Order: sequence, then C-alpha cells, then structure tokens
Amino acid sequence: MAVLWGRRAARLGRGLWPCGRPGLPAEEGTLGGLCGPRRSSSASPREQDQDRRKDWGHVELLEVLQARVRQLQAESVSEVTVNRVDVARLPEHGSGDGGRQPPTKVQTGAEGGSPVHFVHWAKKLDKDKHMRETCRQRLEKQLQKQAQNLSFSSDLKRLHVEPQLLNKQLTTCLQGCVQEVPENPWEEQLAWVLQEAPRKLILDKKEGQGQQLNVRLTNRQQKILAFLKCCLLTGQESLAHHLVVTYHGKGKSQNLLTLDMYNTVMLGWARKGAFRELLYVFIMVKDAGFCPDLVSYAAALQCMGRQGPNAETIKRCLEQMSQEGLKLQEIFTTVPLCEEERAAVLKAVLKVKPTFKPPERPPCSVSTSKLLRDVYAKDGPVSYPKLHLPLETLWGLFKQQLRVELACSVHVKSVEKPVAESKEVRQARETLKVLRLQWEKALLEALRETKDRLEREAYKGLPSMFPFLCLLDEQEMVGMLLQTLQALPTQGESFMGLARDLGARTFARHEVQRQEFSGQVEALKRQYRQYLHLLASDTEVPEPCLPRQYWDALGVLEPPQEQPWPLPVQVELGSLLAEILVQAPKMPSDLTKPRGDSRLVPVLYHVYSFRNVYQIGFLKPHPAYVELLATAAEPTLTFEAVDVPMLCPPLPWTSPHTGAFLLSPTKLMRAVDGTMHHQRLLERCPPAALHGALDTLTQLGNCAWRVNGRVLDLVLELFQEEGCPKLGVPARPSEVAAPHEAALPSSTGLADKAELRRELARCLKEAREMHSLRTEALYRLSLAQHLRNRIFWLPHNMDFRGRTYPCPPHFNHLGNDLARALLEFAQGRPLGPHGLDWLKIHVVNLTGLKKREPLQARRAFAEEVMGDILDSADHPMTGRKWWMDSEEPWQTLACCMEIAKAVRTSDPAAYVSHLPVHQDGSCNGLQHYAALGRDSVGAASVNLEPAEVPQDVYSDVAAQVEFFRSLDARRGVRVAQVLEGFVTRKVVKQTVMTVVYGVTRYGGRLQIEKRLRELSDFPQEFLWEASQYLVRQVFRSLQEMFSGSRAIQHWLTESARLISHMGSAVEWVTPLGIPIIQPYHQAIKIKQGRSGLQSVSYSVNADSGLKPNKRKQRNGFPPNFIHSLDSTHMMLTALHCYREGLIFVSVHDCFWTHAADVPIMNQVCREQFVRLHSQPILQDLSSFLISRFCCSSRPQKLSQHLEDSKLRETLLAVPKPGMVGGGLAWGVLTAPSPHPAAHALRSASSTGSFDLERVKLSTFFFS
Repeated sequence: MAVLWGRRAARLGRGLWPCGRPGLPAEEGTLGGLCGPRRSSSASPREQDQDRRKDWGHVELLEVLQARVRQLQAESVSEVTVNRVDVARLPEHGSGDGGRQPPTKVQTGAEGGSPVHFVHWAKKLDKDKHMRETCRQRLEKQLQKQAQNLSFSSDLKRLHVEPQLLNKQLTTCLQGCVQEVPENPWEEQLAWVLQEAPRKLILDKKEGQGQQLNVRLTNRQQKILAFLKCCLLTGQESLAHHLVVTYHGKGKSQNLLTLDMYNTVMLGWARKGAFRELLYVFIMVKDAGFCPDLVSYAAALQCMGRQGPNAETIKRCLEQMSQEGLKLQEIFTTVPLCEEERAAVLKAVLKVKPTFKPPERPPCSVSTSKLLRDVYAKDGPVSYPKLHLPLETLWGLFKQQLRVELACSVHVKSVEKPVAESKEVRQARETLKVLRLQWEKALLEALRETKDRLEREAYKGLPSMFPFLCLLDEQEMVGMLLQTLQALPTQGESFMGLARDLGARTFARHEVQRQEFSGQVEALKRQYRQYLHLLASDTEVPEPCLPRQYWDALGVLEPPQEQPWPLPVQVELGSLLAEILVQAPKMPSDLTKPRGDSRLVPVLYHVYSFRNVYQIGFLKPHPAYVELLATAAEPTLTFEAVDVPMLCPPLPWTSPHTGAFLLSPTKLMRAVDGTMHHQRLLERCPPAALHGALDTLTQLGNCAWRVNGRVLDLVLELFQEEGCPKLGVPARPSEVAAPHEAALPSSTGLADKAELRRELARCLKEAREMHSLRTEALYRLSLAQHLRNRIFWLPHNMDFRGRTYPCPPHFNHLGNDLARALLEFAQGRPLGPHGLDWLKIHVVNLTGLKKREPLQARRAFAEEVMGDILDSADHPMTGRKWWMDSEEPWQTLACCMEIAKAVRTSDPAAYVSHLPVHQDGSCNGLQHYAALGRDSVGAASVNLEPAEVPQDVYSDVAAQVEFFRSLDARRGVRVAQVLEGFVTRKVVKQTVMTVVYGVTRYGGRLQIEKRLRELSDFPQEFLWEASQYLVRQVFRSLQEMFSGSRAIQHWLTESARLISHMGSAVEWVTPLGIPIIQPYHQAIKIKQGRSGLQSVSYSVNADSGLKPNKRKQRNGFPPNFIHSLDSTHMMLTALHCYREGLIFVSVHDCFWTHAADVPIMNQVCREQFVRLHSQPILQDLSSFLISRFCCSSRPQKLSQHLEDSKLRETLLAVPKPGMVGGGLAWGVLTAPSPHPAAHALRSASSTGSFDLERVKLSTFFFS
C-alpha cells in the first residue's frame, strides 16, 4: 500500500503538495477526503491559503467526523479500505500554487521512476495516514463520550419515583396524594393504606405467605436484593427506589420482587427521614399483594420518629400492627436495628404511648444439655486460666492487630535465599516500579470507565455492579488488583477461581471499612479493653466466668451484621475486576529495547485449558513478566489479614456471626462458597444450644503461641540451600528430574511413544507437586520468621460436622511434622514431679518405636538413648543424627532440645516447659463404634479395655490378614504367595483407619497400592492384583473383628439411603446441640452470562434447595456422624480442662497440653468419653430422624407413603445393645417388620458385654 501511495504521489506533482505541506486525498471511501472534496475556485493564492488553513480547522473536521461516524454506523463496517484515489486533472496554466513544479529531487532517475525514489513520500503518507486515523479515533471517542454523558444526564432527570400501580383504588389514592388535596397528605394516605387498601391476595397465595421469606431466592432475586442493599450502603437510595419502581411496573418483573426487597428500600428512606418516598414503597407493598411485616412497620415508625408527624398517624400504625397479629415489643427484639434506629422507633412510639418501655435484654440463657451441666455449674471449684501478659501489654497488642485488619493486608519478608544486588537485579526492580506506576494509572482509568458504563445500566433499571464498585475507594480497589497481579502464580489461575477470590476480598474489605466509618471500631475498643480484664495476669474480675459470658455481661448490643454477598454477585463482580485486570495493564513485548521502540502487550492473557472433559478459562502472565519477576526476586510476600495469626486474643464467639477476628468477617461454620443453609440452621438454633461449641472455639483460640526459634533456624538453613525431602523440607522445583528430550528415531513404536508420554506426564506432575510443596513451605516459614520473638493467637471455627480448625491457613498446628515442630506454647508451665517423665515418653512416641510397650518401658528406653537425645539437641546437623530416623523427625528434635534443657538445670521439676505433649486416640473412629455397640472384642482392640500393654489395631488387622494370606498360599493362590513377607502394619494402616470413615473398596485398593509401590523389592507387575486381594482381606478381617461396628454402620447407611431417596438431605443434632446437615446435592450448572473475556458459569452442589446426591448422602452419613461424635468428645474435654485451669488444644483426636498436666488431661478425656457414650446416642438419633422425616402432616401419594413407612421401620430398628446370653441383642422399638433392612439390623449380633466404666481405667485409651 505504501508503494502504491508513493507512485500516485509522484504522478500528482505539485497539485498534491501545495506550499510544501502534505495534502489530503480527494476521496476516501465514499467521502471526499477528510476535509471534504476540493472545490474549483478563482480565488487568489492568499485566499486559497486561508481556505486551506480553514480546512484544517477543528470545526469543519468535527463536522466531517460526525458525518463519518453516522455513515459507519449506518453501514456497520469496521474498516474502510481505500482502493483508488481519483484526482482531478490540473489545468495546464493554473494560477497560484497549482503551477508550482514538484521538488527537483523527485524528478531524478530514469523514466517511469523506480519505487526507491518514492520511499520518502510513501513514508510521509503512511505517517500522515496514521496521524489522521489517530485523530479520528480520538475525536470519535470524545464525541461518543459526550453523547453518552448527555444521554446519562437526561436519564438522571428521568429517575422513577412514583410507582405504576396495578390496583385502581390504590392508583386513585396515589393520584390524590400527589395532588396534595389533604392538608397533610402523606400521613393521612399512610393511614388509609394501612387500614383500607384492598389486599390483592388469592387463596393459594395466602396459604404460602407465611413461608414467603423462607422460599429460596433465585440467582436473579439474590442479585436484586444485594443490589438494593448495596445502594443503601453507598447512599444511593434513589437508585434503589428507581429499580423497585421499574420492576414493580412490569408484570413479569414484579414477580421477582419480594417483601425483603421492599423492606430494604423502606429502611433506606427511613434512615433519611423521607416520608413521601417511604409511603410510595408502602403502597407498592400493598399493590404487590404482600402484608407488611415487623421490618416494614419498623421502617415506618423509624421514619416517623425522625420526622415527628402527628400522634394520630402513629396510633393508626400501631393499631394496624395489632390487627395483623404483630407485637410492638418484637420490633425491639427480632428486627436488626442499630442504636440510632432503635432510638428513632422508640421516639415515635413514646409519642403515643408515653409509658412504653422496650423489652429489656433477656438474661443470658444457659445450656440445658446434661453433658454441659458441670461446665456451667456455679458451685464447685473453678480455676479458669489467665494469660501471662499484663493488661497494658495486651492492650498494645490489640492496637497492633487493629492496624493490621484496617489495612486488610500484611507484608512479610520472604525467606528465600536473597539474590546478590547485581546491576541486572536493580534494573529489573526499577523496571517493575515504573511499570506498576503505569499500571496503576491504566487500572484507575479502566475502573472509572467501567463504573460509568455500569452507572448508565443502573439508571436504566438494571441491577448492575455499579454500587458494588462504589463501596471501596478507587485507589484501594486498584491496589487490590495490583496485589492480585503480583501474587498470581506463574502457571496462571482459573478465571472463575480468580473471580471468586476478587469478589470475596472486595466484600471483606468493604465490611472492614463499614465498621470503621460507622463508629463500631470505637465501640469495639471500649468493650475489648474491658474484656481484657478477664484475661490479663494483673487484673481480677468479681466472679470467674467464661469469656463469652463475660463479653455478654458487658451489655453492649451486637450491631446488625451484613450478610455475605450471594455467590452469583461475587462471581459477577469478580469477573468484572478480572476483566479490568486483563485489559488495562500493558507492558513492552521486549523489555530490552529502549522505551517506545517495542509494542505494548497485555501483562495477562486469557487462554483455555481442559480439566477432564471441561474447558476452563485461565489467566496466565506473560512470559516476559514472569521472567522480570524472577530476575527482580522481590523479597516481600503479601497476605490477607485473615490469613495471618492474630497478634492479640481473638474476640470470643458469642453468636453464629460474631467472633474470631476483630473486624474481618468470619463464619462460625466454614462451608463452600454459596452455601447458606448451615448459617440458616445456626441462626434458627436456640442460642443456648450453641454455647458448648462457642465456648470451645473461644477456649481453643485463646491459647497463646510462639515460634521455636532453634528449630526454625535449622529448617531455614536447609530450605535456603537444596532442601531435604526426607525431612519434609521441599527441594526447589529445578531439582526435579526433567524428562528425556532426545529426538525419537522414526522407527519408534507406539508403545515406546506411549511410555514416553507417561514419563513426561509423571515429570510434569512431580514438578507441579514440588512447586506446590515449595510454595507452601515458603509461606509457612516466612510467617514463622515474621512472628519470631512475638506472641500470637490462632482463632478457630468449625466445619459442618463440628470439627474445629484454625482460621489462618498457612501457619498453624494442624500442619505436618515440620509445622508442628515450629510451634510451642507461649505460656510455659513448670514440669513438676512427673513432667520430665512425660517428655521422655513423648519423645519415644514421636519416634514410632515401642508402640506395643507400656509407659514404663518407653521411659526406660528414653534413658537408654539419652546420649543420642542430648547429641541430637547439641549437634542436630553434625552429630549422630538419631532424630532423623524418627517417624516425626522435627518434633522429635524439638523434644530432644526440651529434654536437654530440663535435665541440665539444677532442678528439672522447676524448669518451665513450653513444649506441647500429645496424647493420640487409638483409631478413634473405631473407639466410638465399639463404645456405641458395647463391642468387647472391638473395645479391646482399640484400648477401651484396660491392659498391661497397649493394643495396636493396625497390627492386629495385619496379623489377621497375614493369617488369611497364609491359608490361601497353601492352597496355591498365586498372589497370596507373592505377598509373603509384604503384609505389614504400614501397608494396611491407612485403609484400616479410613474404613470407619466410609472408604470404599476402590479407595482402599488405591491406598494399599500406594504403600506397595513404595516397597522397592515388591514385584511391580503384581501391584493391581495384590492390592485388590489385600483390600478384600482387610475388609474381611474388620468384619470379623468389629461385627457390632459394621452393623451400626450398615444401619446408618440404610437410613441415609432412604432419607435421600425421599428427596431430603440427612440432618441430625450432635449430643451438644449443634445442628448438622450434609451439604451433598446434585450439582447444577449456573450460567452467569458472558463477560468480556468468556462465558461465566459454575456448578453449585451445596444448596439445600437442590436434590440430594443420594450416593454421597448414603456413604457420607456414617463417617460424618462419627466425626460429630469425636468432635463432641473433644469439646467436652476442652471445656472441662479449661475449668481445671489447663492449656488445651487439639488436632481432632490428638490432644495437646503441657507435660505437667498430661495426667489431668488424660483423666478428663476418659471421663468425658464415658459420659458421652452413657447417653442414648443412637436412640436419640432415631427419634430425631423420625420426627424430622417421618411426621409429615401433608397429604402424600401412595409411593411417598410407602417410602415414609420404610424409613420409619428402619429408623425404629435402631441397634440397641443389651445383655442377652453374652451376646448383643439389637433391640427393636416396634413390632417386627417385613422390611429386609430392618430385619437385617434386628438380627445382627455381637459380643455386647463391654462395660463403659472400664474406659476410666484404660491407660492407653489416649496415649
């Protein structure tokens, strides 16, 4: 094209280049040039010059561009191609500039002209064309933006305030109200609406009205409700009102509106004191067929309290409430109002009822559970532990934590080996700094453009993301996006994962800001300082009590909590932010070139990959950006505030949504994104029923920790070198063996190619795993180094089964051996007379040796190897390295160091120890099954029965499997012969441990195959056959050894099968009163729509409104029920240990305390296990399931009736242990039933003679 323009320019001569200035083509497409067609003129040269300068003026250019835009829009073309330029013939004797000769140098050369002679003109024309195109695009963009702004300004004037009603009487009422016929129209019309307006409710709607608020909202309704609430938070009540009016005036759209949505807008207007607008919404509520509820009347009264209308209107409002069966007192007890809103409501009520007093806050209820009676008893000795820090120190730590949470993020120095400060590194860091400044500006501009676009959508009556983007300051939003860009993995992240994360982080930051700006932070400061009097070492309280009780006694009302945004909203908002993150930041494609010489490319690019058969969108960083980050090697990691341990004691858990972090929102019961039924169950639960769980989580979170500095130094030394996988210190990913890269000969067969592909896949998998392990270790060690010489706390919450977990994910005591060895109690305790013995027993337990030996033998063994213990403590890396051969090497080393310090003091009993000592349950799941069935054989195998030496169920099962194998080997079974010498405790342990938790034969086979693969001398060709054989023998052995346990497991499985077959998820209540529902449902795909990058859809399988996943409900019930029992046992032990003054933490069925307190903890542990299983657990479960699933009062179809009958029969056939001739009789609470499952359960038998009281004497129950 450039050459073509050059040739034509040569033929045009001076007519094309007047006055030495590049001219414009006469025609381009269908227009006569950019400044219009050249006209014939007899003007003088001066006048022609003026005309040409005028042609270049902005006015005419703007007009032409406007015409051009209209033409392009009409023709719907995206590009104009110039095929030919026609130029008018010049006159032979022209006047003015037309007669000038072209420059001399253009005419040189041979006839016809070589293209080389016109390169200069071609470049100038290309440059001119580029300038014109850039100018056109810029002006077109400005015109479009001005047009949009004008259109938006007119939209602002058209915000709907007055609703379009469907009922004629209400319409007449509204018209008269607007015309202001009465003297005080809004008050009188409100009274008329309350009393006289017709109710447009048909019979079937009346029947379901009471359940209106409990109906599961659709995704679209969730988005509308969240949009309205967000508008109120950003002060855009008129926008929320506009949306409701828009939807209310449309027939189909009106069905999407719920009473909650109308109430939300009314509460917004009530806070503003806008009585007229509130009345509009009240009229729409009546017009839609809803009856106002307590929230509606609370909004009306609040508004009247702020405006001060006459008492007659308030009186009519209260009378109407009474007629509809609503109680005034319930507004102050059930409607979530802040102090200011309560005061406004009370002001309005007192105008009519001067003697009215709002109900006082009810006294704190006490749990009525029999198991917790001793915990909350006022009488008896109580010695709740206090922290070892004084009040002012704790107050200073609180201020530090408050600053961290207000900042929402923490910057931590990385422990990666620092790179040398070379010129290349400094240049890379400087380049990153410059680029980030550019990205900040680009992101800010893109964010503002997105907000402008979404604002226009919102004012058209669409629930866009505009108010959500207004929640945070623009600079803070951009900072969050830059932080996300910096933390993005080098291999990329899925688009949906990033979108969810951005949406959730936006909500968390908004929630922190909301509390800061609403004054809640100041109230928190006052209350927390009072709370510290309970915990500080130098203060006393009048009466000892639990932290939750003391916090409640302070009398501060809990402010209304904002519910987390629904998952569809989080995904849509996150998708918008992810799209901005992809489109805005640019970087030079080649960073080695001078600035401006390289084209700009996106920093992130969007690609698709496959997971199984699904196509997944991924965001991957540009390789040049990855290389730049690697070269810069920045020494800083950034964490969210909730991902880091706290620097002060957590808030006590007082309700399902209050506790743990100071400002950051935390769920009491953790669940997958979008799952709300757990939270709803907890909120409907009586407050006293949750006290046991709340107090346990508070007690676990109040344990103060510190970092074991000596162990950390050794780990960092290994980590910064080449790592040590044997000791759990991951090597660098570069240490992974790379696949063979030699070119394959053409004669390579298909089998060899397939083998090479498998080898390549294995290497890639190993590299990914190594990178993941390395990153996990980097985060853990960096946080440990950051917290060195500091005291910190780990707030806890629980899963849907009641099992407890620390909230900070990267650094806690639930990790592997290395993570546990890095932690020790911040508050020490003297060893006392027996503490050193427990340290010696603990170090032997950690080695994995002497598992079948009594405690005295373990202590004696520790004395024998004391030289190795001391050598390990003194020379861990250069000595005999005895600790490295332990099952838990790093914890063994930490214990060696603690023993060395203790034995070298003058008085070991006075040595203050900080090391946690563990006591593990013996296959805790089987312990609960054996106790439920009073199974004597099973009880003896899992140490419920006292014995001289500990029993090892894994060794017993391995011996039983070996016995079966030897029999088969003698019969000539080939695989049994191959397995000779390979049936060990380690091979069967994992399968035995997980069978009780519902592992299938398939899963068990994979576990055994993995163990056999680790044996170098096992013939690998027999892996599948051998693992299949062994898993059958393991299940057979367990069936014979734990027949009673298997019968209970079968009853639980059959009950869950029938419940899920009826279309319900399995629910139950733990012995402590925690409501539980299994979150297994059939997944459905939700299509969110299409963003600028890809279509957005996600699967939801945890919504209680979906059909249950029958297989998961059936298989999950037995293990989840047992997990709920072991969590109950842990909670009882924790609460009673706290009452005894012990420091107690747990890792599920592994209990930790100081060495001096191990005997007390063991005694409490055994006593609470007996108390727990002395309750009729299975009978209570049966009664609950019958009342929940078999007592439907609604008319049923015949098939439903039969299913109900089968379920009732099965649930009534609960296994009930009883002494019948030395065997276990499975009692039946009803007459015999022909149902086969019930018959099978009733006919099950086992040795049920075990006496639970024997557990109190079992030394090795937990050991």
